[in-house]
Amino acid sequence: MKLKKMTAAILAGVMALGVLAGCSGSGDTPSGNSTQDISTKKQLVMGMDVSFPPMGFRDENNEITGFDVEMAKAVCEKLGWEFKAQPIDWTKKEMELENGSVDVLWNGFSATEKRREKMLLSDPYLENHQIIVVRKDSEIQSKADLEGKIVALQKDSSAEPAFQADDISGKIKELVTFSDNVAALNDLKIGRTDAVVVDEVVANYYTQKDDSFRIVNDSFAAEEYVIGFKKGNEALKEKVMGAFDELVADGTASKLSEKWFGKDIIIKK
Repeated sequence: MKLKKMTAAILAGVMALGVLAGCSGSGDTPSGNSTQDISTKKQLVMGMDVSFPPMGFRDENNEITGFDVEMAKAVCEKLGWEFKAQPIDWTKKEMELENGSVDVLWNGFSATEKRREKMLLSDPYLENHQIIVVRKDSEIQSKADLEGKIVALQKDSSAEPAFQADDISGKIKELVTFSDNVAALNDLKIGRTDAVVVDEVVANYYTQKDDSFRIVNDSFAAEEYVIGFKKGNEALKEKVMGAFDELVADGTASKLSEKWFGKDIIIKK
């Protein structure tokens, strides 16, 4: 009888320790998506698509760089936080943010109604358009010329709803989606598709580096770039955007814009 009582006591103690350990662990996550006091935060994990030049991408040395990356690093420097770039599957970005794998989605991230419903968005900092890129010798001169053609874009990007909202989307031959814009543009270059619908900043970057591409003088919906935070994470948003606004005020943001875009296109408040 005593042995049974002793065994029960030991099991109860083990279970109690397990509960305490679980409670302790839930507050130790480094992610800004936790319920911890923001004043204890030491690192910002930036969820990103590393095939989105010039906002965020791997350079010839396989280093992650780009306008948004440099801005995020500058924000972390202001706050005294460590910066970590976290490449993710862009089609699963909402899940990565929700489960705390990343603190922010910040990489040419356009504001859409769907995204406003699912997460907390910052004020816009850059304007953007979804435009059409074709091969230099293409006969396509406008959206109307996409009729009967094969069009490509990045899956689950803001290009997708912008294109599908236009009447021309129902008149094309086929819509092909890719995991990233680099793959879509490579397919266009070898002639397997006729056009790519893509962010203006990406199109400008590529057409400056590769004269086999041309931008069509027509566009889809105008949009704005923002930073995505987990719903309810106002404290992290306030910290990040406070530092961001300081970088705009002291001219750092404008200098980075000139570096990456050739001009200052930062939205000033």
